Amino acid sequence: MLFWIFVFLLARQSSLTQGHPDLLSRAATEASCDCTINSCRTLFNIVWGCLATIFACTWVALHQNVPDPDSGHFTLLMRKLRMMLMTIIAPEVIVAFAARQFVSARWIAKEFDVSKTHGFFCNMGGFVSEEGHPISTEKQLPAYIPAIRKIKKADIEDKSKGDTLSKGVAIAQGLWFVTQCFARVSQHLPLTELEVATLAFAVLSVIICLLWLHKPLDVQQPIVVARSEVEIDPLQEEDAPPIQEIPFLQQIVYAIMGGYDKYSPISSTSVPSFYSTEIGTKDNQMLATLAGVLGVGSIFRGIHCAAWNALFPSMAEMWIWRISSVYIAADPVLITLLAVAADKWAPNNDIADAVFAILFMVGPVVYPLFRLFLIILSFTTLRSLPPSAFVDVNWSNYIPHL
Repeated sequence: MLFWIFVFLLARQSSLTQGHPDLLSRAATEASCDCTINSCRTLFNIVWGCLATIFACTWVALHQNVPDPDSGHFTLLMRKLRMMLMTIIAPEVIVAFAARQFVSARWIAKEFDVSKTHGFFCNMGGFVSEEGHPISTEKQLPAYIPAIRKIKKADIEDKSKGDTLSKGVAIAQGLWFVTQCFARVSQHLPLTELEVATLAFAVLSVIICLLWLHKPLDVQQPIVVARSEVEIDPLQEEDAPPIQEIPFLQQIVYAIMGGYDKYSPISSTSVPSFYSTEIGTKDNQMLATLAGVLGVGSIFRGIHCAAWNALFPSMAEMWIWRISSVYIAADPVLITLLAVAADKWAPNNDIADAVFAILFMVGPVVYPLFRLFLIILSFTTLRSLPPSAFVDVNWSNYIPHL
């Protein structure tokens, strides 16, 4: 509720700033009369603060699954850059992915009496059999859970490249940026389009970091566990299907909706990039997906739409921003709702499948295009900022004093 109040105030403030030139004149006068080193910011300060926050949102906050043990440094770098690009273009996918893993990890922890860290490690392909295959399915876990319980939580966390403190720094960076934006709105100071776009990333990064708080960061080598002598591995080598490379676009769909039909742990040495263990409570994972794409994702899209009446250097840029904001707000909602409807209520409906197929084919092409428009406009609009955009927040207003 507080967030949507802030979005309303941001949209209202943008409208007031655009519709009342006197407000700009007054801000310009105040800036010229009282613009000291402590009350004024430069264009470099604006850009640097935004880029640092975006980096924390897309690099530090990104928790990947365990890669193939034989992957080289260049392969690992390209893998993370690809995930970083995905976070910038479609952050809702990462939110849905994190939500699915969170629900699955919590279910594993409760069902098999282990910690959430153990649950996340199963999700990310951190445990492998003596043959080197990931232990990542509900059918496999009973055979290996006695050995998994013997592994201490501290031993798993030791493989992580980041602890609670380092993750807290990323969360703090996002919260600090959100606080700055709140302060600017409350003091009737405009936000640049770059700050509006960064604010959306900052809010989502805090949510992603909280969902992945117990997930180890950048683990590159799995832990080998032995199968219990009294249990039989339900997945046998002779029954292994041939190895199939899952297209990246299809992995994105799996990240949102789940259902890795073409993936088999005994046909690989690592889990896919967007893999999440399919658990008994599949409906809960579906709710997590809807909460990620429709709920949390609406925050990201709503912030862009809140800049509807912001100042733009030209009318063309204003309308491109408006059209792009509306499209990214509507497209994921339509695709997600149609996918759920087709899966739950109309699994054999040809019309529903056809509409979903058209949207699914058009969406991955058009959606990144409009996201790219918003990213480009965030930087091009910096060439013509109102004088009040360079006035810094007066933090002394929030400090109790006589």
